[in-house]
Amino acid sequence: MSVCDFVSVGSGGGALVGALTAASRGCAPMVVEKRELIGGSTAKSGGAVWIPNNPLMVEEGVADSYDEAMAYFEEVIGDVGPASSHARRHAYLTRGPEMVSFLRDQGLVFRRCEGWSDYYSGAAGGKSRGRAIEAEILDGKELGPWLDKVQESVAWEMLGLALYVIELNNIVNFNRSAKNFVGAGRIWLRTKLAGLRGQVPMTQGWALVGQLLNAALRAEIPISTSTAVRDLIVEDGRVAGVVVRKDGRDRRIEARRGVLLAAGGFAHNAEMREKYLDPGGAHDWSRSNPGDTGEIMEMAMSLGAATSLMDEAIWTPAKLMAGVPVSDLDRFRPGSIIVDSGGRRFCNEANSYQEVGQKQLARNHITPAVPAWLIFDDAFRRRYVFKKGRPGVIPEAWFEDGTFKRAESLEALAGQCGIDPAGLSDTVERFNPEARAGRDPEFNRGVSASNHHHGDPHWGPNNSLGPIERAPFYATAIYPADVGTSGGLLADEHARVLNEAGDPIPGLYVCGNNSASVMGRTYLGAGASIGNSTVFGYIAALHASGQ
Repeated sequence: MSVCDFVSVGSGGGALVGALTAASRGCAPMVVEKRELIGGSTAKSGGAVWIPNNPLMVEEGVADSYDEAMAYFEEVIGDVGPASSHARRHAYLTRGPEMVSFLRDQGLVFRRCEGWSDYYSGAAGGKSRGRAIEAEILDGKELGPWLDKVQESVAWEMLGLALYVIELNNIVNFNRSAKNFVGAGRIWLRTKLAGLRGQVPMTQGWALVGQLLNAALRAEIPISTSTAVRDLIVEDGRVAGVVVRKDGRDRRIEARRGVLLAAGGFAHNAEMREKYLDPGGAHDWSRSNPGDTGEIMEMAMSLGAATSLMDEAIWTPAKLMAGVPVSDLDRFRPGSIIVDSGGRRFCNEANSYQEVGQKQLARNHITPAVPAWLIFDDAFRRRYVFKKGRPGVIPEAWFEDGTFKRAESLEALAGQCGIDPAGLSDTVERFNPEARAGRDPEFNRGVSASNHHHGDPHWGPNNSLGPIERAPFYATAIYPADVGTSGGLLADEHARVLNEAGDPIPGLYVCGNNSASVMGRTYLGAGASIGNSTVFGYIAALHASGQ
């Protein structure tokens, strides 16, 4: 049997922040991760962390305040129950900036995501300059043998570029403005120079986890991979540790101060998806960490833990490439629309990924909308990049395998997709005159700062709107994929897991996608899920250590 003070179950942002915080308060923490790789969904992600009024904003003179952030929570999220209670929001908004300062003291280096606006910046308290921060690039060689044990980010796996998340538009729109072309060249040069120097440039979520891991190693925090939690130890009504299996053997780990559940949600648990999620989103089209299998949540539920928002996920519209969900960025660009099987639009296609996914699932209850269809024309095809290489080129293999459809008329295209031809033609006929004028009276696409941020920098009068009129016409199926579930165990403002009566389960804490999110059913800005994870991991460790 091993003995420590605080066990983090999982190794994503919340787990590592919790362990670092516990160590800084004189506790002896331990991190256990069932996979062979460290980092979970945090490492796979873009790595942004959404923290209102954070120290970097203060230092750069970006106006924000607690009151504005609370007003933003209240207007955008509304009342969704105890998962996003006033007390939990207060804890998030007061402890979040404090956590950033703490992590900087531990050696982490961040930069602001200037211009990545809150997703509802027009709401009370919203900020068009954004509240997200991200980790500076880390040379992976600093981690020594641990580098190979860190989950790479999706962006690095797909592009192999040392790319900050705020620089994504430079890559996807590199041919649309001189500024973007220069920005893309800077990214390419940065990547090449790192390689020539023998460096491994960790960026985005990979960098955030890399920096957290580096700090944990300096603090000599034990981290055990390929170590699956089999059970929670309960003594005298208190969670007192975990039983883990490693190398085929079970052993007990006693946790004198507490156990933090930070092992992700249930995105890859077929039975839980079928039980809790909307039927239209119950299929596993998830882009989340493969370790999000839900058994840790079920262990806590077996102890009487309460849950909330279990029907919610961080939805993201995606096309399936060889069966693998790939986030669709074309919905932000002028000259595209998303329609249901009746050929009708049902949302502002350029709004937050979670909202568009929610709208798709809601529409599916009225008329078939899973899949929905992204529609665009040949002028759109000529303007934009669809894979690494030249603009305007859609590989023929993508038509041959059915990922993309192509036809000389909208009616013929509709026939290939199972869309009502008259409905699609009518939608495009009504859409085009308004789009040419930069207006979308139906859904206000292109009005918000967030829509503008992701639009085409070389298009006007509305960089998110353009007509669909030049044959041939194209379509690709859009599915409600996700990057994780956002419902889970109910917790209080101290990150303590609550039972069905609303009382804390002694010794048991939760953060991240293991918990019902403080963000409720809304994604407030880039990095909201990592913010939810890291801030409440920090809060859990503070409470467990008696702070």
